[in-house]
Amino acid sequence: MALRLEPAQARKHPLTSYENALADELEGIFGGGVHDLAGVVAALNETGVRPPDGADWTAASFTAEIARLGVKE
Repeated sequence: MALRLEPAQARKHPLTSYENALADELEGIFGGGVHDLAGVVAALNETGVRPPDGADWTAASFTAEIARLGVKE
């Protein structure tokens, strides 16, 4: 099975303020050495960025949101 990388960096629209804020927080979290799902979720919950429903992040909501944002346009 051939794998193909189809990066989402070439979006057809500019990022929203929410997408930019989430990306900035994730960059800081990863840059701080946190790379496991539980750690990323805990760190996101310490920020002002919330999932679209406004609740705290969970492993399920984080993975669903990343999957949603990564859908090819």
